[in-house]
Amino acid sequence: MFNEYKDIVTVEDLCEMLSIRKNAAYALLNTSAIKALRYGRVWKIPKQAVIDFILESSA
Repeated sequence: MFNEYKDIVTVEDLCEMLSIRKNAAYALLNTSAIKALRYGRVWKIPKQAVIDFILESSA
């Protein structure tokens, strides 16, 4: 799943992966629905965290 993405994805990648807009992506990140790290203004999102979020949401 998501083999075309690197192990760490950006907010833009997250938007593509989930077919959502940036505001929705930032809402997921700020509420910790998707586990990620923030360095200053840059979000580092593990691809596995996105996969886990999808699997948990679909259960």
